Amino acid sequence: MTLSIDTAMVLAAGLGRRMRPLTDTMPKPMVPVLGKPLIDYALDRFACGGIDNAIVNVHYFADQIEQHLEARESPAIRISDERGELLETGGALLKALPLLESDKPFFCTNTDAILLDVDEEACASLVAAWRDNEMDALLLLCPVARASGYDGNGDFIMGEDGRLVWPDASASAGQKKVLVFTGLQILHPRLFQDEPLRCVSTKAFWDKAMAQGRLFGCPYDGWWMHVGDPQGVKQAEELLQSAEQGQMNDR
Repeated sequence: MTLSIDTAMVLAAGLGRRMRPLTDTMPKPMVPVLGKPLIDYALDRFACGGIDNAIVNVHYFADQIEQHLEARESPAIRISDERGELLETGGALLKALPLLESDKPFFCTNTDAILLDVDEEACASLVAAWRDNEMDALLLLCPVARASGYDGNGDFIMGEDGRLVWPDASASAGQKKVLVFTGLQILHPRLFQDEPLRCVSTKAFWDKAMAQGRLFGCPYDGWWMHVGDPQGVKQAEELLQSAEQGQMNDR
């Protein structure tokens, strides 16, 4: 049976400190890349993929995000309000649980990432790889060489069966390719079941899934643009313009 996902969580509450001075007067999700706010790159992808509902958490300059989203027709937006307390990424998911169906997986994404597909659309790749009986979290990963605005060494090592471990947890890490998380993932609400609401990173839940052998990766053959600071904005704009001009093969 084909997996059907109709809900996405968009993490949009962060303070955007690394994006200053752009975020002195606006939240990071509203920072434009080629004239289009970051949050719309995520929501447009979900709308094109047939996702009916999106939950957006807000905190910093929350009114600006809410006013912007009022004009959207698809997907339908529900707000998870964190004005009173910023809960980090994992806490945001815990707070949003009442807005999710308890027995269905959902998409989750950051707003500081733009994906440029090559062969297969990113959400479709995740859906095709999802195995509900084995997985609680499925992360879209790409090689560091296909990332812009990123100067790290990667996040995970993926085994032959798709399971993920941290690089320092693998005795043969030096011989294996370390992949970077693109910000897009499928999660199942059971991963957060019976967890108290608190300020916590999503990493805590990845650790939980990893310990149970239920954290998996899905390789992405497109380009990932990390738009976390003003330089990342510039690099993303250059990459998108190159794609529009059909020059990606030259990169």
